[in-house]
Amino acid sequence: MVGERDVPPYLRIVAEIRRRIAEGELAPGDRVPSIRRIAEEWNVATATATKALTALRQEGLVRARARVGTVVAAPRHRPAQATGAAQPRTPPTAPDQELTRERIVHAAIEIADTEGLAALSMRGVAARLGVAAMSPYRHVTGKDDLVSLMADTVAAEITYPSDPPAHWRARLEWGARSLWSLHRAHPWLTQTGPLTRPLVLPNLMRYSEWMLSALDGHGLDATTMLNLNVLLYSHVQGLAAQLEREAQAVDVTGLTDDQWLDTQTPALAAITESGDYPTFTRVVSSLGTTGYDLRLDELFEIGLSSTLDGLTVLIESHPPPPPPRPHRNA
Repeated sequence: MVGERDVPPYLRIVAEIRRRIAEGELAPGDRVPSIRRIAEEWNVATATATKALTALRQEGLVRARARVGTVVAAPRHRPAQATGAAQPRTPPTAPDQELTRERIVHAAIEIADTEGLAALSMRGVAARLGVAAMSPYRHVTGKDDLVSLMADTVAAEITYPSDPPAHWRARLEWGARSLWSLHRAHPWLTQTGPLTRPLVLPNLMRYSEWMLSALDGHGLDATTMLNLNVLLYSHVQGLAAQLEREAQAVDVTGLTDDQWLDTQTPALAAITESGDYPTFTRVVSSLGTTGYDLRLDELFEIGLSSTLDGLTVLIESHPPPPPPRPHRNA
């Protein structure tokens, strides 16, 4: 007889989460423990946690939702054998020769989209693909290399129009909104490196080429053009970083935005009743019962519009240089 100690740790995790689903502790749509929470609760490596979630997903009990995490799948999507009484099965292992860099990169993107970049590891990717822990190293040198490949791969999702807008402002708006949409889909992009150490990758350079070409020919010097490109990029990156941080906060606290705000009610009441912050109190009180709903998409548009309004003044104060005079042969 196989004792409990002989069962691999990831299978014990699978069995416990399956039990919670079968007994209704986790309902369809509920988040199941994240990779980090599983690692902490069961005292296992993140690769083991990843393997457990992969097994549950292959059984149809859970599914990944980008920027949300792994959630319980609706019953209609579950295979008939995926019941509380079913025995956990080991995820099928693909032969190493079938492993490609593309498969590794896409598996890593799925993990980062669902769990965040902090949950990504080479062993976790191997577990998700059902291959030996060291197999991905035959195609990718390490996590840093993998993250660069991931960033370049998702940056290729931006499809640039063959007939770009004629006006510089429309071109910049299109580029900034495309980059914002990309970061909304993949918030982990904000964690790939600081502005002072940019990733020099072909598809990310296409974005810079688009933005710089919009700024070119308006009398701006090279430093100003590069600064403006970085400024617009940082506007997108700075707001998108809040998406990743919010997902991490939900994972750590288990509270949604609204639930967390409810816990701050006593502190807010103390602030407004103190009389020390009259402007803040008046502004907050004017909102009435509706309150303030912070919307990142609105903040993005406000920041973009304000930046481009200022850039309009700058460009208009620097008239473009006259066209070169035609060369005349002596």
